[in-house]
Amino acid sequence: MKKILSMVALLFAFTTVLAACGAADQNNEETAGEEEAAEASDSLLAKVQAEGKLLIGTEGTYPPFTFHDESGELTGFDVELAREVADRLGVEAEFMETQWDAMFAGLDAERFDMIANQVGIREDRLEKYDFSDHYITSTAVVVTHEDNEEINSFEDIEGKKSAQSLTSNYADLAREYNAEIVGVDGFNQAIELLNSKRVDVTINDNLSVLDFLNNRPNAPIKMVAEHEDAAQSGFMFRKGNEELVEAVNEALAEIIEDGTYEDISKKWFGEDVLN
Repeated sequence: MKKILSMVALLFAFTTVLAACGAADQNNEETAGEEEAAEASDSLLAKVQAEGKLLIGTEGTYPPFTFHDESGELTGFDVELAREVADRLGVEAEFMETQWDAMFAGLDAERFDMIANQVGIREDRLEKYDFSDHYITSTAVVVTHEDNEEINSFEDIEGKKSAQSLTSNYADLAREYNAEIVGVDGFNQAIELLNSKRVDVTINDNLSVLDFLNNRPNAPIKMVAEHEDAAQSGFMFRKGNEELVEAVNEALAEIIEDGTYEDISKKWFGEDVLN
C-alpha cells in the first residue's frame, strides 16, 4: 500500500513539474512576442506613420535645392522630392530649417527623422550615418564663353585664366591643370567675368550651371567638359533605422519609375540629373 501511495505521489509531482514548465514556456513566448511588438512600435518608421509626419532637416538657404521663393514659401529640388517621398509614405513632410553646421547635430539629437539637403554620400559619413539610394549626381565641369573653340577638356585650361573662389575645391582642381586663377566671390561673379571675356573659363558644379542656364537660357556660356569623378547625394538618417531607409528607397524607386522624378528634375535643371 505504501509503495502504491509513493508512486502516486511521485506521478503527481512529475505532472506538476511538466505543467509548470509548459506554463513557463508559454510565458516566455508571450514575453518574447511582447518585446518584439514593443520593438516594432519603437521603430522610427512606426513612429512616423503613427504621428503622420516625417521631420526633415534642411537649410532653406541653398538654391536651387532648398530655399524660399519670392512669396516666402520653402521650395527647391530637394524640398519637392522629399515632399513626394513623404506623400508616398502616406505622411506629411514637416521641414525644420537650420544652418548646415547644426544640421548633423540636429539629426543626432533626434530633432529630425532625416536630412534633405544635398548631402554627399561619402565614406566618412557612412561610418556614422545611413543614406537612401542616391537621388542626384553632380560633377565638376569646365564652362567657357559660347564663342570658345579652343577649350574642350580639362587639359586645355593649362595657362588659361580661370575664375574661381580661391579656397574652393574647384580652384584646387583648376590649379591641378595649371590654370591661372582669377579670384572671385562666387559663381555669379565668375559668370560675369566669363560673359565679358575677361577670363577664359570657370570650373564649377554642373548642377549650379544647369540651374543658371535653366533660368537664363540665353546666357552666352556653355559646358565643354565634365570631370570623371562624380559625387552623389542622398537623404541621410541616423543608423539603426533600416525600416525607414528601406521605405524611403521604395518610394524613391516608385518616383523614378513612374516619371515623377524626371518631371521634378527637368523643372529645376532642364534635364534628368539622377545619373
